[in-house]
Amino acid sequence: MRFTHRAMFAAPLALAALGLVPAAALACSSCGCTLSNDMFATGNPGGFSADLRFDYFNQDQLRTGTGKFDRGSAEIPNEREIQQETINRNYNLFLDYAPNADWGIAAQIPYFNRYHTTIAPGDEDISTSHTKSIGDVRLVARYRGLASDRSVGVLFGLKLATGSFHNNFIAGPQEGEPLDRGLQPGTGTTDLLVGAYTFGAVNRDWDYFGEAILQQPLNSREEFRPGTGLNVSVGARYMSFESVTPQVQLNMRAERRESGLNADVENSGATLVYFSPGVTVKITPKSSAYGFLQLPIYQRVNGLQIESRYSISFGMRFAL
Repeated sequence: MRFTHRAMFAAPLALAALGLVPAAALACSSCGCTLSNDMFATGNPGGFSADLRFDYFNQDQLRTGTGKFDRGSAEIPNEREIQQETINRNYNLFLDYAPNADWGIAAQIPYFNRYHTTIAPGDEDISTSHTKSIGDVRLVARYRGLASDRSVGVLFGLKLATGSFHNNFIAGPQEGEPLDRGLQPGTGTTDLLVGAYTFGAVNRDWDYFGEAILQQPLNSREEFRPGTGLNVSVGARYMSFESVTPQVQLNMRAERRESGLNADVENSGATLVYFSPGVTVKITPKSSAYGFLQLPIYQRVNGLQIESRYSISFGMRFAL
């Protein structure tokens, strides 16, 4: 039972398992962090726990296919949108309750602070948006009773349409015009979340985990439907230090194109893979702090989309 006890203090590794990545943004790919969080994968053995996390990433690299796109080569005005950057400062509150060792339920409440600049088709100057609001809340249940040691589980839940999706540009030629639906804090849709995970000990020093979750929109809203998304994460943790847990993850997100009259079908959908080293430090028996650096190792996007060169995440976890 060494793994179950020590995993309580491992860095959160299952955000992807809850489908916690926002839907792909128009010409922006996945505007969210794909880290995984093991407060949900290894599970809460009983009672309440909470996690508060901050993510920062600046999407300023314009890409097409698997390569970079040279903005300097694009004539202005242009028939295509030439995005400049999207600065994301995102906060996420995760609440978890487990009435027993087999069952649990978790909620994610995101708050997005997103600054975006772009040159719209036919424009010569930059237009700006800055959205600050709560996004789409997610509710996910888990069942861990598939194996006697509770090392295999399933996840199922919903992403609710709680985030706003009627924000406008605030400056530039597009001032007062609706912001792209993919850049809104919410998609306006209800999405089904289903997934599975496993974890265990490789030897006395190393533990591993793997998880996958599918996010499937169940409806469209005002002529917009986000693309179906799949998150897959694998990771390993070094468990021999008493209060410090180094770890590493590989995170993959594949997302299909958006659809609808208000979707940017040409510039949406992507396959993204990240290498994510991190560390967790146990502060007290019921609290820990963690930090991660996420680096892209493969990016394939449809059309023109902007991606980040790196992202950083840090947070605190508490057992209540």
